[in-house]
Amino acid sequence: MTHTDSEVVDIDFFKQNGYVDLGQVFTGDELDRFVTMYDQDRMENGPFWRAISFDGHQSINCEMLISSPEMDEIIRHPKLIEPIESIMEGPSCLAEACLRYMEPYEGEQVEGWHRDRAHMQDRPYRCGYIHMMLYLSDVHEGTHCFSISPEPYDAPILEREEQLEQRGIVNLHGPAGTAILFNLSVLHTATVRPTEHERKSVQIYYGHRGGPALSHFTTIPTSLWRDHPDPEVRNFYSLMNNPSRKYAQAFGYTVPGDL
Repeated sequence: MTHTDSEVVDIDFFKQNGYVDLGQVFTGDELDRFVTMYDQDRMENGPFWRAISFDGHQSINCEMLISSPEMDEIIRHPKLIEPIESIMEGPSCLAEACLRYMEPYEGEQVEGWHRDRAHMQDRPYRCGYIHMMLYLSDVHEGTHCFSISPEPYDAPILEREEQLEQRGIVNLHGPAGTAILFNLSVLHTATVRPTEHERKSVQIYYGHRGGPALSHFTTIPTSLWRDHPDPEVRNFYSLMNNPSRKYAQAFGYTVPGDL
């Protein structure tokens, strides 16, 4: 059983597989609002989007907090934060935030299996970072999808081909509003299928507070890490990568730790 109540996460399933499907956590007006936010960002903020991988048919905006600050509503939504922090066994912080778009595709199916980072043995379930995948379009056997090779947290870590052969592949489908959490150290891929359909997704990476920066792609605005009136929000956005520090310094702000 992979689907869970939106406010309760099946930690046992996560422990045995390295991922958990939360099901359709967003519906109705809330989902419509998120899709509208996404569509407006793609239409109005083209310079923030860049092509990546698979002959450039996939594009990405990792500066969503700059181009569309209201996306903070998705990033810190209780329906996502609560299960994430249950798995992490403690408070989380933002590590990276991206919007992704995959356009219709006419070629052969493509998979690029990879692990984003090495496992972190000193964290619960060897999980240093959780990747949250939110589908904002329907995903099924006739569309691009996210795929993962299940991995128990206490099993040997296998090389790619051995992992795929022994533990198989799960293609994760679901209607718009479906959210998936996974340990980004577990082998996974975007499965690119020949399709007439587009795929829209929001992909957020959450880390442990006080941990190392994950990437240098997402700039955190001063309105969140410095000026927000809620100290919990400031702490959530406290994992400053190098570009965030450089931009803050360029505009005359002092970043904690740089004193």
